[in-house]
Amino acid sequence: QVQLVESGGGLVQPGGSLRLSCAASGFTASSYKMNWYRQPPGKERELVAYITSGGSIGNYADSVKGRFAMSRDSAKNTVYLQMNSLQPEDTAVYYCHTIIRFMNYWGQGTQVTVSS
Repeated sequence: QVQLVESGGGLVQPGGSLRLSCAASGFTASSYKMNWYRQPPGKERELVAYITSGGSIGNYADSVKGRFAMSRDSAKNTVYLQMNSLQPEDTAVYYCHTIIRFMNYWGQGTQVTVSS
C-alpha cells in the first residue's frame, strides 16, 4: 500500500527554519517525482517544490525561491523540505505528493504556523 507520512511541522517565529519530512512506503520514492504542496487558510493549494527521479530539484512558486529546497535520502526512502527565513505568509498545511501510474497520492498534511 502506497503511503506518505509527513512530520516536522509546528509553530515557528518569523525568520526561523523548519525541515519537513515525508516518509514513503509501498514504493521506491527515488523512482518518482516527489512534490511538496501547501494550502494556506482560505486559499488554493499550490505546488512549492519538487525533486525528480534523476535528482533534479526546483521551486515552482516564486515566493519560496531561495528559501525552500527539497532533498532526498534514498536509504530511508524519505524526502525533505528545508524551509528557511519563514514568514507569516508561509503559514499553511504542507502536503507531500506523488503520482504513480496516473494516480495521485497525498500525505495527511502537516501544519506550519509562522507567528510571533
